[in-house]
Amino acid sequence: MNEMSKEEYKAFYAGVYRHSLSHILAKAVIELYGKENVQYAIGPQIADGFYYDFLMPESISAADFAKIEDKMREIIKRREPWTVKEVSRDEALKIFAGQKFKKELIEDMPEEEKITIYYTGDDFVDLCRGPHISNSQELMNAAFQIKAVSGSYWRGDEHRDQLQRVYVYAFEDKQALKAHLQLIKEAMERDHRKLGKEQELFMLDETAPGMPYFLPRGWNMFNAILSYWRKLHVKHGYNEISGPIINSKQLWETSGHWGHYRNNMFLIQNPEGDEAEYACKPMNCPNAIKVYQSQARSYKDLPLRFSETDVIHRKEKSGELNGLFRVQMFRQDDDHTLLMEDQIEDEIADILTIAGEIYGTFGLTYEAELSTRPEDYMGDIELWNQAEAALKKILDKHYGEGNYEVNEGDGAFYGPKIDLKMKDCLGREWQMGTIQLDFQLPLNFDLEYQAADGTRKRPVMIHRAILGSFERFIGIIIENFKASFPFWLSPYQVAIVPIRPEHNEYAKKVQDLLMENDIRVEADYQDKNMKEKIKAYRKYHDPYILVLGDKEAAENTVSVNIRGGKQMNDVPLDKFVEICKELNRSKSLELVESV
Repeated sequence: MNEMSKEEYKAFYAGVYRHSLSHILAKAVIELYGKENVQYAIGPQIADGFYYDFLMPESISAADFAKIEDKMREIIKRREPWTVKEVSRDEALKIFAGQKFKKELIEDMPEEEKITIYYTGDDFVDLCRGPHISNSQELMNAAFQIKAVSGSYWRGDEHRDQLQRVYVYAFEDKQALKAHLQLIKEAMERDHRKLGKEQELFMLDETAPGMPYFLPRGWNMFNAILSYWRKLHVKHGYNEISGPIINSKQLWETSGHWGHYRNNMFLIQNPEGDEAEYACKPMNCPNAIKVYQSQARSYKDLPLRFSETDVIHRKEKSGELNGLFRVQMFRQDDDHTLLMEDQIEDEIADILTIAGEIYGTFGLTYEAELSTRPEDYMGDIELWNQAEAALKKILDKHYGEGNYEVNEGDGAFYGPKIDLKMKDCLGREWQMGTIQLDFQLPLNFDLEYQAADGTRKRPVMIHRAILGSFERFIGIIIENFKASFPFWLSPYQVAIVPIRPEHNEYAKKVQDLLMENDIRVEADYQDKNMKEKIKAYRKYHDPYILVLGDKEAAENTVSVNIRGGKQMNDVPLDKFVEICKELNRSKSLELVESV
């Protein structure tokens, strides 16, 4: 225990308290609904509390939450002792004779496994490894609140009993619970699925599960990101390509995906036979390899950087699909670079520079993590050792030894990788970028280049993404910015509201000038109340709304309603255009609010 850090110590005891509270919940449910009516299954702690699964004839609803919480508090106030007892298999089966889920767990335990039970007072016992508190009074200051009840299947098997899962938030005190509930409220308000619908950014349809439609506003934002991404990569010597969405089984067999990733691929059956002969690509790497093979390559050509943003498809379980966060069709900001071994360090250093610039533009911070050889790795273990050592050396140099995490066994099947993990404004961590070193695919495809001495040598491949899935990244930034995006990223940057129809001519002049300067504009020329028009545009969080009337038309100026409530009046039109151009150029996260 003394070797734990302060944070580890805190997390350990949070787990003990939450796990102990789950036993309190089970005892409360049994006391309220009757022991003969309740089969209690499992009740583990989770990140922000715990849950417990029950099988009972009566459904628990939100109307029951208060009485269950009150019963839990009543039990805690009894200050009952908790005792642990080691029992034999036969004793355990006898104790839980009326509880079928506990009996099944006991029967499935290895013969040599120690079986422990925990008593809360004298009348409630649970099968548990512990550890737990020693007396319920230790939970007197704990703050908890039932979150929800949902359905679950015993052991995740849809053919087994359907249970009621009661989720509970639990924290060390009321202040911590209040802060967490506020965070949950904020997260719900930022939910990209809710905002995406309200802001008309994207939609999903049952005819294409997990395959989002981008609506005009959302597609404007997508293209703003893509344009920025492209310009940056051109500066760093990248060449963008595009390849087929569908490739033959032969290609995927050579790459290793057919053997290692087939269950996650959309397969296309041969119309004249039963076997799948083609597949929608789940990754872009084989396409880049085919481009590399299209002509003879020399050491003078390397490194060759083939970036690609084509659509890719990956099969997911329907229950795991989640808005833009977990999809089956997406675009990835891929690059596959072929290079010589002595170029690896400089190349990855440049990739990390690009990553820092991109994340910084969006106001996001990141940390690096090294993922090493998985159990289902492909290829020579010596090549793996060589690749892992190379990545470790680069990370040591770039971040300092020990200033990054090592995730053992989480590399891709063809090579180790560096994962780039970002944090958003809610403190959530996202695994976004990845840099994967691959000695295997160049071997599988027999890739070569002519070395300076005239011999034929094999290149190394780097698989690399910075944003990862564009779709998921857009979901993240919708939530991060709460759909009030920086000027350069906003679907429409300026909205124009002529006060009356006689001001439409000047409004059209303003719109044309802004569009000529690559500023995204929308305008409402309808003969209706000015306040209605402004209200409609505020709904979309447009950064600037221009209100144009007699004075503005006469003086060639604009009056600006700024997102957030401030105003700029009598701004010369050419000055406003320059403000917008500079915001696009600088990619500033803040709006200009004064001239």
